[in-house]
Amino acid sequence: MKFPGLPVRPLCYLWALPTTCLGLLFVLIAWLNRGNIALIDGVIEVHSALIAQFLEKAVPMPGGVAAMTLGHVIIGRNADCLNHCRAHERVHVRQCERWGPFFIPVYLLASLIAYGRGLDPYLDNSFEREAFRSG
Repeated sequence: MKFPGLPVRPLCYLWALPTTCLGLLFVLIAWLNRGNIALIDGVIEVHSALIAQFLEKAVPMPGGVAAMTLGHVIIGRNADCLNHCRAHERVHVRQCERWGPFFIPVYLLASLIAYGRGLDPYLDNSFEREAFRSG
């Protein structure tokens, strides 16, 4: 979608802001716990020991996940995980820019649809399939 005369990047950040605000909570957690915070190509990447515990234990997947995208914030277990998952997670950043505040509900709905069809709610989620193909 193009808007004549309007810069598109700021609009992408604004549209994704509700989800990014959730990610900013993890930036605060990392900052308070002396984690690592970096701005890479317009996306904040963050990791800390507490974030690693969250990704390992609070995400409902066996063994957790290495990284997760929340708007323009990517949280990871450590720097190696962020480096390894960068391309995949950037696909999710673009998805969030596309879906804006609806990204999380639509992502969860895609998982429920996959589960309802007897498929894996993560691997068969259409958002994840796109990220695995592209990233």
